[in-house]
Amino acid sequence: MKIIIRKATVINPQREYHHKTVDIYVKDGIIEAIGDNLKVNSDVAEIAIDDLFVSPGWFDSSVSFGEPGFEDRETISNGLQVAAKSGFTSVALQPNMNPVADNQSAISFLTTKSSGFATDLYPIGALTKGSLGQDLAELYDMKNSGAIAFGDYNKSVENAGVMKIALDYVQDFGGLVIGFCKNAQLAGNGVVNEGAVAMRLGLKGIPSIAEESEVAKNIQLLEYTGGRIHVPTISTARSVDMIRSAKAKGLQITCSVSVHHLVLTDETLETFDSRFKVSPPLRANEDRLALIEGVLDGSIDMITSDHNPIDIENKKMEFALAKNGTIGLESAFGALMTVLPLDVIIEKLTAGKRIFGIADSEIAAKSIANLTLFTPSAEWVFKKENIISKSKNSAFLGRQMKGKVHGIINNGKLVLSDKK
Repeated sequence: MKIIIRKATVINPQREYHHKTVDIYVKDGIIEAIGDNLKVNSDVAEIAIDDLFVSPGWFDSSVSFGEPGFEDRETISNGLQVAAKSGFTSVALQPNMNPVADNQSAISFLTTKSSGFATDLYPIGALTKGSLGQDLAELYDMKNSGAIAFGDYNKSVENAGVMKIALDYVQDFGGLVIGFCKNAQLAGNGVVNEGAVAMRLGLKGIPSIAEESEVAKNIQLLEYTGGRIHVPTISTARSVDMIRSAKAKGLQITCSVSVHHLVLTDETLETFDSRFKVSPPLRANEDRLALIEGVLDGSIDMITSDHNPIDIENKKMEFALAKNGTIGLESAFGALMTVLPLDVIIEKLTAGKRIFGIADSEIAAKSIANLTLFTPSAEWVFKKENIISKSKNSAFLGRQMKGKVHGIINNGKLVLSDKK
């Protein structure tokens, strides 16, 4: 594979070519040369796109594909193609398949099934057996098979004793615990954010304290045990404040926020459209603004699409009965560009590699070509034809987008987007 990328503006903070417009020559998966008006042979494929930008490849810390068990929602093969065309050179796959990925064999299946693609797949192993929150899963064995972290997708480990043991145990092999935060008793049968919108629509609410009480508990456990914890997809202003304070104490805590929590609020629920039913629920605008502030000041370490395909039978139904989740890979960059500066977006889409123990990449001569290609200026509307996921449950359908992804180069492969 020989490729020349022409006149691309580099976004690679603290590196030599940051904000410079250059040509990049890639040969057999390696960046051979960077410079102005590079001369190459005629057998080199050329990528020349107006207003082209390039950055180190993006990483998504939370995606779900379904396979095995829920192939009707998404397959690994198509899911990785979706990720590649959405700009992601690596993704962390949640264990919420059937059966749950809670053992060495399940992790080995995922690593084998995902080999050979442009986008790298890194499995997250379930923290507890069956993600039931009762007994620890085979953490060390899963680590040896390729699991990069351990967590029960969208489920809190409400037994503090189990979480304490997990935080203690993984320190022996440098493991990372993922602690999703939602107290089931406080959430009850709630389906949306507890507040004025829920009252107006007559829908049962989930109070912010359902999340915040679990964040506080996990911070206390971390302070007692040591180790590392990652809190995914926080959604409230108070959660941001608590994690900010925990970091100031020197605790090894990181967190993420989903794209939809940075862009959307519970005001979108006025239509009772189940595409907007997610976990955690969309919150009020003051929470959304606090999340953006947390991203800008570094309290929030990374942004995830929290891509979660749901089949139509479980999504297009009465709001209270529909499953939580929205797909998010295809819309992630275009949606983020409507609320955040470009440099911040790239930082938050790449910072997770270091936290999850994935080799970082840079744009420099003789480095491995792990690149995302995009245009930040394009304005368009996200439509159904832009979705290449098997499931179509996007909360961003009909939304104005800014910026388009053109594809990735990784593992010696070029994948270009064919989005309209």
